[in-house]
Amino acid sequence: MAAVDHIEVIDRKPYQDGRVFPGTGAYEVIRGRAWFTLDPKNKANLRIVDLKLAPRDSRGMVEFSTDFVLVRPVHAIDSTLLYDVVNRGGGVTGWLNYVIEPAKKPPVVDTGFLQRHGFSVLTSAWQWDVTPEDGDDQALVFKPPVASDNGRPITGEIANEFTVDKPGDVASFVGINGRAYPSAVANDPAAVLTVRTRPDDPRVVIARKRWTFVPATGDQAPSTIRMEGGFKPGQIYELTYVARDPYVVGAGLAGIRDLLSWFRTHPLEGIPAPRHVLLYGASQTGRLIQHMLYDGFNVDEQGGLVFDGALSLVGGSGRGSFNHRFAFPTRAASLVADRGYPTDLFPFTTTEEHDDTTGESGSLLSRAGDKEGRTPKLFFVNKSTEFWGRSASLLQTTPDGRADVTVSSYTRLYLLAGMQHVLTPDATRGNAVHCSSPIDDAPALRALLLDLDRWVHDDTPPPANAYPSLANGTLVTTGRYAKLFPTGTELTPPDLASTPRRLDFGPRFSAQGVVDHVRPTAGTPYAALVPAPDADGTDAAGVRPVEVAVPLGTYTGWNPRDASTGFPWALDRFEGSFLPFARTEAERKATGDSRPSLEVRYGTRADFIKRTSAAAGKAVADHLLLAEDEGRVIDAQTALYDRILAHAPNDRSCAYMWPMPVN
Repeated sequence: MAAVDHIEVIDRKPYQDGRVFPGTGAYEVIRGRAWFTLDPKNKANLRIVDLKLAPRDSRGMVEFSTDFVLVRPVHAIDSTLLYDVVNRGGGVTGWLNYVIEPAKKPPVVDTGFLQRHGFSVLTSAWQWDVTPEDGDDQALVFKPPVASDNGRPITGEIANEFTVDKPGDVASFVGINGRAYPSAVANDPAAVLTVRTRPDDPRVVIARKRWTFVPATGDQAPSTIRMEGGFKPGQIYELTYVARDPYVVGAGLAGIRDLLSWFRTHPLEGIPAPRHVLLYGASQTGRLIQHMLYDGFNVDEQGGLVFDGALSLVGGSGRGSFNHRFAFPTRAASLVADRGYPTDLFPFTTTEEHDDTTGESGSLLSRAGDKEGRTPKLFFVNKSTEFWGRSASLLQTTPDGRADVTVSSYTRLYLLAGMQHVLTPDATRGNAVHCSSPIDDAPALRALLLDLDRWVHDDTPPPANAYPSLANGTLVTTGRYAKLFPTGTELTPPDLASTPRRLDFGPRFSAQGVVDHVRPTAGTPYAALVPAPDADGTDAAGVRPVEVAVPLGTYTGWNPRDASTGFPWALDRFEGSFLPFARTEAERKATGDSRPSLEVRYGTRADFIKRTSAAAGKAVADHLLLAEDEGRVIDAQTALYDRILAHAPNDRSCAYMWPMPVN
C-alpha cells in the first residue's frame, strides 16, 4: 500500500503575479495537503520511534497529514524537483534568488535564479515544536500523531535548558521559536528549576515558590515561566518536569520521504512527475538531511531512493532531536547550552569509521542504500563557523581526531572559507566582540547547487572535495591555530571550540529511542579540530571565494561573545569576525599589525580590481562561481575596498562594511 493515501489541492495561483522567467516561462503556486497511512510493521517504518504506539485505523494503519507548497512551471519542462526542508516553519532556498545591487531600490533584488534554472520547489511541514513568527499563517507546522499506552497517556521527564539576553521576570524555556510538551500535572509543583554559570558547574536549585508557569493561549502548553527576582544574562537555567503525550516526531521525516516518493512517481494537475529530486537544507535542516540518511528515510517502503542528491548546508557534524520519544527538533548543542540533547552522535562519516573508546563502528550511510545498494549524491557544505561551533571536522576524521577518514565516492565535503553561519548585516557588533564576516554565501551556493544538479542529471563530476584534512596539515588543534594566527591585531584566537562528548542516554535509547537519562552521562569528548589559518588569519583550506583569494582583511569563523551577554568565555553561536587590513604601512606599523597593509598588497585601486577580476574568472572556470554572479562579486569587493579606505580605523561602527543602510 502506498504511504501517501491521497493529495488534496487547496489553492492554486500565479507565482509573482504571473512573472515570466527567461527559458522557463511563468510559474504557479500550489498549496495542498497530503494524507498518509503508515504501516508500523513495514520494514521501512521500524525506525520511527513510537509509531507502534500511535492511534491506528481499522486496517492497523497510522494516519496523519501535512501541508505542502509547490512552486513550479506552468508548462511542463525538464525540471528538477528541489525539496526545500523548511527551517522552523519557513523555507531556506528562497535566499538563493536574491542578490545585492546597491544601485537599485530596493538594493536586495529577486533574480528568479531557481525559476530561471528550471527548478520546481516543494516544501512541507515536518516539525511540531515551532511557533510561527508574528503569527505567520503561511508557516508550515506539523501536527504528528500522539503516542499512548493503549489509550493511556505516556509520561516522562524532560529537560529544558535556556538562557536570556537581558534581565526580565519572564523567560521562555523552549528552543528557538519553540513550543513545549504539556506537563503531566498543571503547574507541576514537583517541577525543578536550576541555575549554573557554566555547563559543567553544579546545578543550584531555585526554590519552587519563587517561580511559576505562565499560562499559554489557545491549546498550546505553557512555554514560559515567571520568577521572583527575575532571570539574568550569564546564567544557564534548566527546567525539568514530567511531560505527557509524546509526539511521534519521526513521522515528520517519514512524511518527507513518502511525499517525495509520491511526487517523483505521480503527475499532478496536468504536469508529469520530475525526473530528478534534490534536497536542500540549512542549519537545523542540514542536520535533518544527515539524520534522514542515518535512519534510512531516504528510501521508501518499496526500497527506492526518494531523492537523487542532497545539499546539507552548515549542518556541522550533527544530526538532531528528530526521532526519539519527547524529541525537540529545535534543540541543538552549543558551547553554552543544550549540550545534553542528542545532536552529535556517532557515526559522523560517510564511510565506515571506528570509535576506539566505545568499540563502535558505523557509517552515516549504513542504512542509506536502496534495494540495489545505491545512495544519493551528497554535498556537505560547512562554513568556518561550523568548525568552531558545530565540530564539522568530525565529518573528515576519526572520533579521536588522529586520522582522516575516506569520504564516500558519492559525497563531496566543502568548507566555504572565511564565512560565518549566516550573513548578518549589522551596523553594530551585536552580542559579539568584533564586526561579523561580510562574505555573502549565496554566489557560492548557487554554483554548488547547479554542480549537484549536473552530477545527478548527467553524472558530470563536481569539483573535488575542498575540506581541511590532517594529511595536508590544514586541520589543527585550537592551540596550533593560535600559534599560526597573525599577531598585533585585536583578534585574539579562542582557546576552545565546541567539543561534543560521548553521551549515554540510557539502555533504551539506541534500540527504542527512549531517553532514560534526561541528564545523559557524559563520557570522553570527541576531537574537534579547526581549519589552519593562512598568513592573514583566514582559513587556508576549502573553497576560497574571491573575497578570500584577494582579501581586504581577516575573515574568521569565530567571534567571542560580548561581556554584556554574561558568557565572555564563549563564542557566539552564529557569528564570525572581520578585521580589515591597515590602509597604509604607516597605520600598520603604528599598531604593530603583522599583516601587510592594503597599500603594500595592491598598490592601486586598479591593481586590486585587476586581481579581483582574475580571481573571479578562475572561480567561474572552476565551477565555484556562476558567470551571472561574476560582475556582482567584483563590484561588491571594489565597493568594500573603497569603503575601507574611507573608514577611520578608530570608528568602531560596522556600518561601513555593508553596501546599504543596516540596523
